[in-house]
Amino acid sequence: MVTEAAPVHPAGIDDWEPWIRLGAFLGAFAAMAAWEVLSPRRERLHPRRVRWTANLGLVVLNSLAVRLAFPVAAAGFAALAAERGWGALNAVELPPAVAFAVAVAALDLAIYFQHVMFHAVPLLWRLHRVHHADPDFDVTTGARFHPIEILLSMAIKLAAIALIGAPAAAVLAFEVILNACAMFNHGNVRLPEGLDRALRRVIVTPDMHRIHHSMEMAEANSNYGFNLAWWDRLLGTYRARAGLPQERMRIGVEGLTGSGPDVSLAGMLAMPLQGAAAHSRAPDPRLDGAGEPT
Repeated sequence: MVTEAAPVHPAGIDDWEPWIRLGAFLGAFAAMAAWEVLSPRRERLHPRRVRWTANLGLVVLNSLAVRLAFPVAAAGFAALAAERGWGALNAVELPPAVAFAVAVAALDLAIYFQHVMFHAVPLLWRLHRVHHADPDFDVTTGARFHPIEILLSMAIKLAAIALIGAPAAAVLAFEVILNACAMFNHGNVRLPEGLDRALRRVIVTPDMHRIHHSMEMAEANSNYGFNLAWWDRLLGTYRARAGLPQERMRIGVEGLTGSGPDVSLAGMLAMPLQGAAAHSRAPDPRLDGAGEPT
């Protein structure tokens, strides 16, 4: 009797997504770390070995938490949504390139609103201030998030994918772009003023996003974008400059930054339980007169 061999199925996008994202992460991280050495914007307050050990420790914990909590990654979930016809883009006929672009832009807008929400809701701010309490601002800050925030963010992202009906390829591209842009716009790097002004017409630059990490509440409640700079300009949360020069801005969260636990892994994990969530409030669209475009 001849036994037929089991069919061999090609690997799906969900099989490749973790490796593509890891490769992109490592490449962008290495490039930004080198740039920070060659052309730093601000003086470093803590040695890399202290902060980076803690911040990258969070990255490891967060990766494990997501893998354990969610059986499917974002792009794989998008493929499942397409199979079942979920979401707006799966209900209409659009050229693939148009659907791709609309999905990436819509996901970026969803991340913008999520970011605003994590500042405006006190309970969510308790989680998000782990990111803001970093006393330095560099490439590792872009990945410094509390595990509970990462799990909530993943759930929100999957809900957005299902509502939008984003193609799997667009979701994978968005994940890679989001990762790279987060490391870029948190980089302790110096850009020529003219180049920074031109770039922030489209994408969020380090000088633009650093204002969002100011200890001053009015400044921290601005410049929420991670990828595209359009949303802040369109929705009234754009701030062109801080009250102090970039090199002298006070970075962090009052009462948490500079306390010691802000640069330890255990301290960051316990930080949501500490102090009052007084820093959060809804953004002021007037931005004290500093929101004009440059």
